[in-house]
Amino acid sequence: MDIASSSLFQAHKVALTRQPSSSVNPCSLGSVSVIGFSLPQISSPSLAKCLRKRSSSGFVRACVAVEQKTRTAIIRIGTRGSPLALAQAYETRSKLQAIHPELTEDGAIHIEIIKTTGDKILSQPLADIGGKGLFTKEIDEALINGHIDIAVHSMKDVPTYLPEKTVLPCNLVREDVRDAFICLTAASLADLPAGSVVGTASLRRKSQILHKYPSLAVEENFRGNVQTRLSKLQGGKVHATLLALAGLKRLSMTENVASILSLDEMLPAVAQGAIGIACRTDDDKMANYLASLNHEETRLAVACERAFLETLDGSCRTPIAGYAAKDEEGNCFFRGLVASPDGTRVLETSRKGPYVFEDMVKMGNDAGQELLSRAGPGFFGN
Repeated sequence: MDIASSSLFQAHKVALTRQPSSSVNPCSLGSVSVIGFSLPQISSPSLAKCLRKRSSSGFVRACVAVEQKTRTAIIRIGTRGSPLALAQAYETRSKLQAIHPELTEDGAIHIEIIKTTGDKILSQPLADIGGKGLFTKEIDEALINGHIDIAVHSMKDVPTYLPEKTVLPCNLVREDVRDAFICLTAASLADLPAGSVVGTASLRRKSQILHKYPSLAVEENFRGNVQTRLSKLQGGKVHATLLALAGLKRLSMTENVASILSLDEMLPAVAQGAIGIACRTDDDKMANYLASLNHEETRLAVACERAFLETLDGSCRTPIAGYAAKDEEGNCFFRGLVASPDGTRVLETSRKGPYVFEDMVKMGNDAGQELLSRAGPGFFGN
């Protein structure tokens, strides 16, 4: 299939290259610095006097908002540096400022960008370089060492274990958990011709695609941030890709969506669409700030899903999906799935029970134990 020459490709080319809009100016409400990045040249007149220096600890720091008054930040937020990660950090900052007037002062909240190992190594599948903890390890270390006060994570990147001296007591309101189908030539996976290549680094997506559409092919090492993957699609490296709808919404990039996959067609990753915020276990001040942001319904759903994942001892080598939500009766309805990477075997289960923490964790554990038993030895191979 000649992707680049299609008329639909040309029609969507502008949409795919559009920069995400944002209702929050990252330079207007606090300061930003960078750990582990090579800093770009700053040519904007308003930033011309920005200083660039290296601290005694070896961290590279850059002032992005020179208008800020020099002061000690009340809260230092640690985050990855991708546009999506920053959008999540800005959302956290905005919610904190909406509740706590003292945090609206210039410099009260500082955003520290931390480049993780997972950000640096893009040429290999995640499973080959250590799994999802690669997107959180350096941020966790900065938190434990006192370089930041809170850490903002995409919950689906957070391992089921938390490092000592840290706690994750807060989840923001969850975004749409579904996956979006992005393509220049077709409206859905079902419309793709046999032999079409779908790009995804997710074994969960790969296994479910191949299970339902075995005539398609999957390019596994299709990594990078949202903009990078859209650029690869535009460049003709694949015919289509799947992205989390939550991320596209947070980046105001939903114009790129050809269709949205139902939960029956593509069960989401555990904790997809949820933002988690961690702090140190002994930091009562930060714990109180985070308590004011926590959305309990989301926290309980995520706890149920992560109990399922922990029971399965899930990693990036095992296709696992899980989703818990409150039904019309106010109960928790959980669906879980495990699959072989090639999609030839898919095992599913579900649970229903009270929307209460202990009951929901038990549901997740119980569902995981069932699938472990049904899968048998060798299913979760390394």
